[in-house]
Amino acid sequence: MARTRKATVHDVHAIAAALPEVERHPTDPRSPARAAYRVKGKSFVFFRDPRKDAHDPVTGELYDDVIAFHCSAEDKESMVGDSPWFTTPHWNGYNAVLLRECDLDRLTVDELREVITDAWLVRAPKRLAEELLDPRSSGGEG
Repeated sequence: MARTRKATVHDVHAIAAALPEVERHPTDPRSPARAAYRVKGKSFVFFRDPRKDAHDPVTGELYDDVIAFHCSAEDKESMVGDSPWFTTPHWNGYNAVLLRECDLDRLTVDELREVITDAWLVRAPKRLAEELLDPRSSGGEG
């Protein structure tokens, strides 16, 4: 029986970058700045700088490893509260969920791929999303 591999930060970058028409900002993967992945100018996954809205409830220390994933309102509702996904009051009314890098190993690569692909789908133009879901819709095959 094959074991499913746990997700890593490398997987976030690899999965997001492999989706159609994605740009990484900053463009240099060696840049110390926090990465954001965009499709047609709209970010769908990004690594946040520490912010006062996401902190350790005991120590007050700011989390320095938060990743934001866009999602649908329905997905947010079902994911938040289902650890390791979370949100903060700053994100109320915004369709995104948060995940700490240190919690990535609580997901499989397949689970992570599904979340990142869904994030891309809610931000991509309709035509591009349709092409990903059904490559035959691009008109290239007849």
